[in-house]
Amino acid sequence: QAQLVEYGGGLVQAGGSLRLSCAASGRTSSYYRVGWFRQAPGKEREFVVAVGWSGGSTYYADSVKGRFTVSRDNAKNTVYLQMNGLKPEDTAVYYCAAAPRGGTWPPLREEYTYWGQGTQVTVSS
Repeated sequence: QAQLVEYGGGLVQAGGSLRLSCAASGRTSSYYRVGWFRQAPGKEREFVVAVGWSGGSTYYADSVKGRFTVSRDNAKNTVYLQMNGLKPEDTAVYYCAAAPRGGTWPPLREEYTYWGQGTQVTVSS
């Protein structure tokens, strides 16, 4: 099993940057592929980016390509999401989730077994 906790959310002006962290405990984080999702008020949760277990494979939603960068440090059991050029439409609760190694790439939504509690990101115009 794995437990996930997100850190780093906050309030930022449009054009600014934030870095989110997803800290894993329990089973070794390198066992998992990790995804970031977000959910804005009144909207469904949407996929943002996935990173493979080694960090060598990444897959981004079109809406964040060129602005967001995912990375991971398995020695620290942490996955990072660097968000640059933030826009008001990026405002949402951001969640990280873990899918066991193997399976499809990028992972299907149903492959994500463990979820964090989320961290709020608010971008003001």
